[in-house]
Amino acid sequence: MLVQDPDPALPKSSKPPQITTLPTLQPNRLAHSKSLHFSTWVSENFYRIIATFVLLSTVAAVFFLYTFTATASFICLQSQTQRAMGSISLPQINWNSIKPIADRTSPYASFRSEQWIVVSVSSYPSDALQKMVKIKGWQVLAIGNSRTPGDWSLKGAIFLSLDMQASLGFRVVDHLPYDSYVRKSVGYLFAVQHGAKKIFDADDRGEVIDNDLGKHFDVELMGEGARQEAVLQYSHDNPNRIIVNPYIHFGQRSVWPRGLPLENVGEIGHEEFYTEVFGGKQFIQQGISNGLPDVDSVFYFTRKSGLEAFDIRFDEHAPKVALPQGMMMPLNSFNTIYHSSAFWALMLPVSVSTMASDVLRGYWGQRLLWEIGGYVTVYPPTVHRYDGIKAYPFSDEKDLHLNVGRLIKFLVSWRSNKHRLFEKILELSYVMAEEGFWTEQDLKFTAAWLQDLLAVGYQQPRLMTLELDRPRATIGHGDRKEFIPQRLPSVHLAVEETGTVSSEIGNLVRWRKNFGNVVLIMFCNGPVERTALEWRLLYGRIFKTVVILSAKKNSDLAVDEGQLDHLYKQLPKIFDRFSSADGFLFLEDDTVLNYWNLLHADKTKLWITDKVSMSWSTGSPKENSDWHSKQADMVNKVVSTMPVHLQVNYKEVVRNEQSPTICSSEIFYIPRHFVADFVDLVNLVGHLDIHQKVAIPMFFLSMDSPRNFDSVLSTMVYKQDLPSANSSSTHYSAQAPAVHPWKVSSEEEFIKLIRIMAEGDPLLMELV
Repeated sequence: MLVQDPDPALPKSSKPPQITTLPTLQPNRLAHSKSLHFSTWVSENFYRIIATFVLLSTVAAVFFLYTFTATASFICLQSQTQRAMGSISLPQINWNSIKPIADRTSPYASFRSEQWIVVSVSSYPSDALQKMVKIKGWQVLAIGNSRTPGDWSLKGAIFLSLDMQASLGFRVVDHLPYDSYVRKSVGYLFAVQHGAKKIFDADDRGEVIDNDLGKHFDVELMGEGARQEAVLQYSHDNPNRIIVNPYIHFGQRSVWPRGLPLENVGEIGHEEFYTEVFGGKQFIQQGISNGLPDVDSVFYFTRKSGLEAFDIRFDEHAPKVALPQGMMMPLNSFNTIYHSSAFWALMLPVSVSTMASDVLRGYWGQRLLWEIGGYVTVYPPTVHRYDGIKAYPFSDEKDLHLNVGRLIKFLVSWRSNKHRLFEKILELSYVMAEEGFWTEQDLKFTAAWLQDLLAVGYQQPRLMTLELDRPRATIGHGDRKEFIPQRLPSVHLAVEETGTVSSEIGNLVRWRKNFGNVVLIMFCNGPVERTALEWRLLYGRIFKTVVILSAKKNSDLAVDEGQLDHLYKQLPKIFDRFSSADGFLFLEDDTVLNYWNLLHADKTKLWITDKVSMSWSTGSPKENSDWHSKQADMVNKVVSTMPVHLQVNYKEVVRNEQSPTICSSEIFYIPRHFVADFVDLVNLVGHLDIHQKVAIPMFFLSMDSPRNFDSVLSTMVYKQDLPSANSSSTHYSAQAPAVHPWKVSSEEEFIKLIRIMAEGDPLLMELV
């Protein structure tokens, strides 16, 4: 789970890094000499010995502290020594006399692109990186270090070796270690020099989901491509809350990001309410990672069992969420988009450990972002990182855990009277060196970084005339926005979040384990304004996600448009969206699903109501016989074009070609390995007007023999008409896998349903 392996051996170079050596004479040697029997000599030279001892001890201590500034404790000691000696000074920069730096040495001098992906590479191109170069509209820039193979190359990517980096003329090169991912700072400057407007800070182990950054992030903040919408924001109601764990918002309460103060790990409650902020100034956009999220070594070692890999999933349908001024969260360097207004915030500190560098950068940048009116926004899963079963020691994060809590409090309270952003940046870096969060090395690095930015043509953003200490706006009732995060399965191999508190919770864990990777596709016949959120609340506790379709689209509720008569034609698109799902369960809102009775069903088989006589029938009734005849003709046309295995399956069961099989199709299940056949059959239907009730049974009989169908739905309660209000309670059965029909068109009817279903799932009573 390394961003970059720490503490590697440095290579030989024409310009080696500066190394401070310890003095050869140590104080304990003089202390040892006191044990010799030279009492007369000692008495005569006592004061000289003491003076010499003090002098040498002071010199040795200064050298010792200077050498070991890598850890937080020594950083603090060194900063105190430097302040006492007055050795830290604020760099003086003439901002108006910085000469431009043009690319005159690389083969890409004339190349320009507005969208860049910057990665650090230490080995040959990974599978994820090979996919990344195919992302439309984005240019991959790979930054090498001393461990990168000399013959590294990847078609479509620009590669900057150590030699090429040194020839670009950037000031920051003099401050960078030879073997570290922080050399990405050269890449950021190179991208800005070559026209960058957006930079995706990436890791070569993270696969961008669907290989489309524009699908996940707000790549455009202005113009036609921008999403002009309000963004959900954490509430600023509690001024004492200055740090949040965004993983809770996306469904994982017991997972925390690297850089969250350990004292805040136990804060797992979700938001009482949110507010909103206008979009357009989310200059830093942090994505969540599925698989192996950005977690620290404490989580990695305490939540891991043996050599099994982590595969943690987050809610991909949770809304993006912004952080208000005065509140922070950890940011990382492998899944974050920076817009041009925040390019200055890309600087990676060099005097702290690699595991702390991007986290300290993130907090430093967030604080300064408030000065230009910008904010950080967190997005649902944007990449998938595979766990390489390679941990790193806690010692590599030591300075992070020791200082991060203190750093956040310091940054929130910090104020500056400077009138330009870069002056504020330099001042904050200076004060952070004084306070021991990093060393004077990073103060000098900041000065070089800011000058290089101006030299490559970057225009520093203007400050916003905001009073950071002004009273916060009162949050009225109408300003409160509700969102209840899902509680996704938090079984981290060896540790279960829920444990065995009660049999009800144990059941919920079992159900979630069984269906946690099954997508529920639901069609709502009734008004989605009153029921969509309720259905997600009910079934979202169990399934991977709940996709809701209706005759009328509702973007606010994430409801897509669909026509029930031909809904099967839309299913392939949903299958593509969830390519890693185990299967797909379709359900109409007039059918109640008792998920607790489906545990023993085989998820590798097809489920449908072929054994429910009122739902499944063959033959043409006297009424509407013309419609049945036309449907049969179209079915026969499709069957004649089927591949041999599908056609044989269908004809083995259907003998009468003039009578189509009809299924009400309120509920059916398609496992992953039948998806390809289903999609092929949809393509064969094409523009033919085959009704859903005819197409679905045709597909099922073609994909497999009915004798192989799982019979789990055979005992469902199925009636033709809605029961009367007085008999609805007796119509329902908690022992059946499903109940049809059932009407839910309002909150009152939904609450009634919940109370009845609580017979099978008592925890549902918490929802009402």
